[in-house]
Amino acid sequence: MRTIRNFTEKHLSVPFYIFLAILFLLPIPLGSNRPWAWSFFQIAIFALTFFTTFKLRETKDAGVHRYKSMVLLWIVFIVIALLQITPLPVVLIDIFSPSSSELYRLAGAETFYLSIDHGQSMISFIKLLSLFCLLLLTMQLINSETRIKLLLLTMLASGTFQALYGSLEILLGATESLVFGFEVKEFATGSFVYKNHYANFLMLCLCAGIGLIVTSLEKDKMMSPKDKLRSIASSLLSSKAIIRICLAVMVIGLVMSRSRMGNAAFFVSVAIVGLISLILIRNRSTGLFIFVVSMFIVDLFIVSAYFGLARVKERLEQTTLSDETRDEVVQDAFPIIADFPLFGSGGGSFYSIFPSYQKLEVFDFYDHAHNDFLQFTIEFGVSGVFILFIILLFTLYKALRAMYMRKNSIFKGASFAVAMAVLGMSMHMTVDFPLQGFANASYFVVFIGLAMVANGLKIRRIKSTNKERENRF
Repeated sequence: MRTIRNFTEKHLSVPFYIFLAILFLLPIPLGSNRPWAWSFFQIAIFALTFFTTFKLRETKDAGVHRYKSMVLLWIVFIVIALLQITPLPVVLIDIFSPSSSELYRLAGAETFYLSIDHGQSMISFIKLLSLFCLLLLTMQLINSETRIKLLLLTMLASGTFQALYGSLEILLGATESLVFGFEVKEFATGSFVYKNHYANFLMLCLCAGIGLIVTSLEKDKMMSPKDKLRSIASSLLSSKAIIRICLAVMVIGLVMSRSRMGNAAFFVSVAIVGLISLILIRNRSTGLFIFVVSMFIVDLFIVSAYFGLARVKERLEQTTLSDETRDEVVQDAFPIIADFPLFGSGGGSFYSIFPSYQKLEVFDFYDHAHNDFLQFTIEFGVSGVFILFIILLFTLYKALRAMYMRKNSIFKGASFAVAMAVLGMSMHMTVDFPLQGFANASYFVVFIGLAMVANGLKIRRIKSTNKERENRF
């Protein structure tokens, strides 16, 4: 066992740093939300997965034997997506999706599929495969406490870069983005095009940064008031100050995005998970409570107030159903579920099918439903969205379980970050489509893998007695 572990550590160091490089670069080319961008990263992910799995061929189940339940859930979802793009007999299409069968008959097609847009569903299937490979890479390569920290630091660095870039464009009064020449409006978008994807990405990176802070908080076992004050001061003024500054920069970028749900999802998730952690985490430090409170006092009421929090509040107050068309899009899209209930209309097919159901009250073109749960139900049916809910709930359960059961502070910090990411993403998915952006979806999948690692990874002992060494052999 020790030989295999040493082999894994030695021969997977290069793939691990390539994995981190991919994560850092993913959001830079327009959030990887263009075909040329996501295609490049998909090729890189597939190649890295093949290489890593080949290196781990001597280990049990290619290094993911501890995480079979999550892998199985993803395989079931992949099978559903595969069925959508597989030519099936007309009899089966009539049974599983009568509406798809009718559309293909009206078009005079010779080949029948469950998906009504085979081309888009094929693109969606390849994306899903690449995200599954990213999940496997997370489980395979994050095999030590040090690597968990490096992973969270990479996300923190990526989010800080995006926050600095997006904020400086606004503060310096730029009219065009530096690289791609897009028009810079009154809200920050970083290297993203869509401000809500940018806000959602910063929210995920903030989760990683907060997880790092929780990881580094000391266990407060000191009894005297003087020692407790010293512990609190060290938590706020030590080397963690750099991470804290990065968090403040990202909060500024998040607020300057003017994203209503992006901001709400972050602050609500940090509040809920912060309160839960005070209950679940045993032997917690006083610094944990101080940190959770400081996130509101420093970030929400002081830092954010100077960079547009009032504008976000104003947008929230002025939001009415009469001004918004998203609620009407949701109403118009619901009948699609009734027509394609079991397996959906096909991955990526929303923009193809929605115009047939769109009413005159909605004049704009919508390529997404502005509700990821609804869009997943439309495109993958009740069976697909059921698997999605199970994945989200299972990930949250694993995160909360690790927060309660694991004694190592690194696992507690990682699980804190995962719980925040799941709650924040779930909130944002109710009013927008963050999972349709490849960079956002990739980071979220990494958090899902991190939840499994925080539960299944065994702590390595640096020192051992001679007796223990003899017992190993």
